Amino acid sequence: MPDPRFYHALGPATLGEIATISGSEVAQPQFAETLVHSVAPLGRADAQSVTFFSDRKFAAELAASGAGACFVPAAHVDLLPQSCVALVTRHPQYAYAAVADRLHRARTLGPGAVAIDPTARLEDGVVLLPGVVIGHGAMIGRGTYIGPNTVIGPGVTIGRDCAIGSNVTIGFALIGDRVKIYAGVVIGEPGFGAAGGPAGVIDIPQLGRVILQDKVTLGANSCVDRGAYDDTVIGEDTKIDNFVQIAHNVVIGRSCVIAAHTGISGSCVIGDGVQMGGRVGMADHLTVGSGARLAANTGLMHNVPAGETWAGVPAVPIRRFMRQVATLARLTEKPAKRNSDGA
Repeated sequence: MPDPRFYHALGPATLGEIATISGSEVAQPQFAETLVHSVAPLGRADAQSVTFFSDRKFAAELAASGAGACFVPAAHVDLLPQSCVALVTRHPQYAYAAVADRLHRARTLGPGAVAIDPTARLEDGVVLLPGVVIGHGAMIGRGTYIGPNTVIGPGVTIGRDCAIGSNVTIGFALIGDRVKIYAGVVIGEPGFGAAGGPAGVIDIPQLGRVILQDKVTLGANSCVDRGAYDDTVIGEDTKIDNFVQIAHNVVIGRSCVIAAHTGISGSCVIGDGVQMGGRVGMADHLTVGSGARLAANTGLMHNVPAGETWAGVPAVPIRRFMRQVATLARLTEKPAKRNSDGA
């Protein structure tokens, strides 16, 4: 179930209602009055959840799922566990997204919000500069400084002795102690997820959080998206430069260093002590092992083992990259002109 500090629970709903909303069909009509309370991915779903399945490569995960119901193409109904009710559709992920909006709603400041909500809890020594907005149920720890025109959304928790710059927006986040967040940072906006269906492309509701552990630094104008369902996590003492994009469900370890203009796609896992030069780009669902290094301008499309250094586009181990560069240089050099005596 999504964190109730950040999301309203709008359920339950019957499978019959869900089928109507999503344009699917309850394969076993006798279960049309069965109630579900939430959406969840395959690995997190329980008997009160509805999930989706569209790719046979996840068949083992489906077989082990405890979901009460599942959006599934007709060709894959036979893969569902006996306890799971099939909701048959040609567009499982689209149907999941449509129903997520029926069962969950993100908490927002909303109309009529005041600058400092009376339910917010601020410990002694918190410094708020002009224009700060703090939402319902937020908690700010002792000695934290918040710069002008910064917005702290409902339910956000910020630890002690943090320094938060001007024009920062923080939502759906749990932040540790001694964290530094520079001007213009945006934390907790929806991750990028969309699904195509009969009415075109719709956004997939993002129902996770952002967790920043102690002593994290986020450079100016960087963005950290909240998870699609699980959390986006940045580990203790990790330092991130300006203009860095961290997508939904990314998990970054402790004591990493990430330079400016880097973009990390969704669901990547980065170990402890990783170093990234400027303008690194990572494809989604990759793993970078602890202690690895990525040179500036690296375009990563494969997993990187722990302790290795990679470079190039597409990235390869750095010695191979250097050989490629040297070979290309030799092949493209013009032969030296000879003088009239043949020398």
